[in-house]
Amino acid sequence: MKNKYINKIYEYILPNISTKVLIKFKFFWHFGYSINLRNPKTLNEKINWLKLNDRSQLHTQCSDKFLVRDYIKHKIGEKYLVPLYFQTKLAEEIIPENLPDEPHIIKTNHDSGGGIFVRDKSKIDWSKVQKQLHTRLGINYYPRSREWQYKNIEPRIIVEKLLEDKNGNIPFDYKVHCFNGRVRMISVDMGRGTDQHYRNWYNTDWEREKFKWSSPKENGKNTDPSDQDLKKPKTLKEMIRLSELLAKPFKYVRIDWYDVDEVLYFGEITFHHDGGFRPILPKTWDITLGSELELPIIAINKS
Repeated sequence: MKNKYINKIYEYILPNISTKVLIKFKFFWHFGYSINLRNPKTLNEKINWLKLNDRSQLHTQCSDKFLVRDYIKHKIGEKYLVPLYFQTKLAEEIIPENLPDEPHIIKTNHDSGGGIFVRDKSKIDWSKVQKQLHTRLGINYYPRSREWQYKNIEPRIIVEKLLEDKNGNIPFDYKVHCFNGRVRMISVDMGRGTDQHYRNWYNTDWEREKFKWSSPKENGKNTDPSDQDLKKPKTLKEMIRLSELLAKPFKYVRIDWYDVDEVLYFGEITFHHDGGFRPILPKTWDITLGSELELPIIAINKS
């Protein structure tokens, strides 16, 4: 019900509201108190401050799921890239003849939505897929999110290899959160797309963190930590080293990885985890983590 009302509000106010005002409104809506943009203290406040003040062409490139491949290739090498099978700006070109016979995923490069999993081309309604992709190509993610890096991405469709481990399972999703070029914590998503979607938090020594930073699931629950502990991945040191190479130009950034039978593949780069609008619990940890993120001293952007 809450989302229904907020969607109606967005429909009427988005075209005429400034980024700063929208951030203030959304922050109060989610947290129940006003954001301090002049002297941000919590991690969520600082992420929103960065949304207003930390903008560059490199942010746009790294948020583009197609162009980021060049950044990865240049910084750490193309062996970490998921194989790319096809790319196009036209939904009508997503037809079986242009796609591989092996499992793959179809997604757009300019938004934060999920992809279309294809394991058997003969079982796909391609007209439905094209219609869905055509709609997604016409959406600019920026007006609602006000995350500037998405504003000028040229929409396109990319088709990549579907990553699966030796047992045919989708690999765990490791999200490496970096503060000022150094890895601070790692979250691991398990069971994505299911009711058993959990998210555990670890430090760089693979010890459980004492906080949670959960996202909403489709069933109305959250991606809270699992009671089950996860074995430390053998690729952890490499994951940390590579993440810090990629994170060096940025104040806060999240580098996502997949570990497929001890082989690392780059996932994506995110600059504002959940938009800076999801609570960190216990609340004291929002302040603790915020104190560890250093911001540059510049004038507040009034956009």
